[in-house]
Amino acid sequence: MMLTAFLAMVRKDLTLFANDRRALVMAFAAPIAIASFFGSIFPGPSASNEPARIAVHLVDQDGGAVAAAIVAGVKGDKNLKVTVASADVARAAVRRGASAVAVIVPPGFGDAAGRAMFSGRERPQLEVLYDPSRAPELAMVRGILTEHVMRAVTREVFPGRPDFALPYDVREGAATARAGALYNGYAHSFAGMGVQFLFFAAIELGIGVLLERQRGLWTRLRSAPISRFLLLAGKAGGGAVIALATLLVSFGFAMLVFGVRINGSVVGFLAVAGACALMSSTFGLFIAALGNAPGTTRGLATLAVLLMVMLGGAWVPTFIFPAWLQSLTVVVPVRWAMDGLDAMTWRGLGLGAALAPAGVLLAFAALFGALAVARFRWEES
Repeated sequence: MMLTAFLAMVRKDLTLFANDRRALVMAFAAPIAIASFFGSIFPGPSASNEPARIAVHLVDQDGGAVAAAIVAGVKGDKNLKVTVASADVARAAVRRGASAVAVIVPPGFGDAAGRAMFSGRERPQLEVLYDPSRAPELAMVRGILTEHVMRAVTREVFPGRPDFALPYDVREGAATARAGALYNGYAHSFAGMGVQFLFFAAIELGIGVLLERQRGLWTRLRSAPISRFLLLAGKAGGGAVIALATLLVSFGFAMLVFGVRINGSVVGFLAVAGACALMSSTFGLFIAALGNAPGTTRGLATLAVLLMVMLGGAWVPTFIFPAWLQSLTVVVPVRWAMDGLDAMTWRGLGLGAALAPAGVLLAFAALFGALAVARFRWEES
């Protein structure tokens, strides 16, 4: 009897969802479109073997052999896109964002650098201007510039001697749990946008419950020969099925079009996806339990969801956050969903890596569900 009633309520919500074209578009088309855009911006190394070059403007005010060698070395570096220009043009390029860094080699730099190598005094200064919004690129340019300056100066100071070179080589390789698995930016973007739109769907679920309560539907449902818990469970079950379907369809599109693969455990991926779907559904009931007017509730819930997806790494990876913020995001369910989905896709980790994210998401689902049952008002106040 209870199972039959539960399945009937779930079937009813699924039928209403399938008949709502706007809901279908928002659930399937919107996350796919936005995730495709984000994935195209951060595609990962598998998309192209050509590295992204840092735009640098270089100014030679010295005109000597050392400065010429520096210019030639920097221009030949595969990590930089160098433009030789005047000081005014270089400054203007950095100011308007056309170049990340401008390096100005002042007059007399070569001779002064050669003398300073032995005395350590009166060291000449290179003027480096950088775009403050691209400060991380400055560190990379500084390191590359150091190598080429040292090579040019030692070649001038010790003519006829072997050329200065770094005493080591670097062998780079992507480290993932599964051999041959490469980072695919689309995997992360589809996980992030998929989770974000699950929460948006949860908001719609909660607002729908508030509207039904305004119309007196939940008061009438109390007269049915089923428990209040079962009524709310039926609503949560229908929402969870819809959420899981939208997430799986989004990843299916990513697999067919962008080559996203589940390099880890398929069972683990389904466990994380299912736990995430259930968590988002109970979050919708939690919204309905706390909300009053649908309009006000929608605005507050949307703000809360945007904060969660931002802090949870759905938009950009959490490693770019400050250390203190990274430690705080563990209390955000989106963080666990992203970690679990990343682990099962491009990281290629096994089932064990899915247990903690899935367990935490289920704990959040239980928390939201319990609060919803405890605080839910059956009649309009």
